[in-house]
Amino acid sequence: MSIILDKVNYSYSVGTAYEVNALKDINLKIEDNEFIGIIGHTGSGKSTLTQHLNGLVKATSGHIYVDGEDIYDNDYDMRKLRNKVGLVFQYPEHQLFETTVFEDVCFGPKNQGLDKKKAQLKAFEALYNVGFPEKLFYSSPFELSGGQKRRVAIAGVLAMQPKVLILDEPTAGLDPAGRDEIFELLAKMRKELNITIILVSHSMEDVANYVDRIIVMNKGQVMYDDAPREVFKHYKELEKMGLAAPQVTYLMHELKEKGLQVDETATTVDEAKQSILRALGR
Repeated sequence: MSIILDKVNYSYSVGTAYEVNALKDINLKIEDNEFIGIIGHTGSGKSTLTQHLNGLVKATSGHIYVDGEDIYDNDYDMRKLRNKVGLVFQYPEHQLFETTVFEDVCFGPKNQGLDKKKAQLKAFEALYNVGFPEKLFYSSPFELSGGQKRRVAIAGVLAMQPKVLILDEPTAGLDPAGRDEIFELLAKMRKELNITIILVSHSMEDVANYVDRIIVMNKGQVMYDDAPREVFKHYKELEKMGLAAPQVTYLMHELKEKGLQVDETATTVDEAKQSILRALGR
């Protein structure tokens, strides 16, 4: 399912003294089964951008096309869009409200008009896909750990079978093990469910390890849109925006400056390891 943004602009408090241009002439195309990372400093427009993709926020000007249809046409069904494009917010407790995990995940399919039995089947499949333990299906969602809440929130959106899954800082507040679990889960879902995943994150290491395309936002504009190794070539420019490349990037550039013939575009630990071994003739 393709999504095209054509000269999308968005302003807060239009016509007042507090007007702010949050997005400026955004042109993007998102293809099927991509794993995209959106990065940028606080206030860069990355969360505002993702909220446009499922119609939660409407552009001040410009067009967004989903499967060739303009979502701003008067007769476009926004409910259809939100069934296709699922959004998981940064704090999952804001999306959890039922008395049990299972009932919470059933809510979306029921809201789509499915009968109780079909909704329960979708919920079971979704919880299975996120690796949530069956023994906790009927626990209160508010008694779960942070990582478990993330899985339930993701399952609640997956149960509606979206074609695109958007996650805003899904690992915020988790320990390193919890972050790794969530990223491994997303990589697994992308592969097995054949869906597009769009990830907003501040963690450069995590983004470099998992996504195959990075969109860098700065002051409401797209500054870079490319593969991780191409984006992180501009690490000095990223620093000027208040961002940083993965630590591996700095290490490889330092080794290259000291005369070791390594690949300074390596973005993951594994890539760096292989490049260093080759440079040492091992």
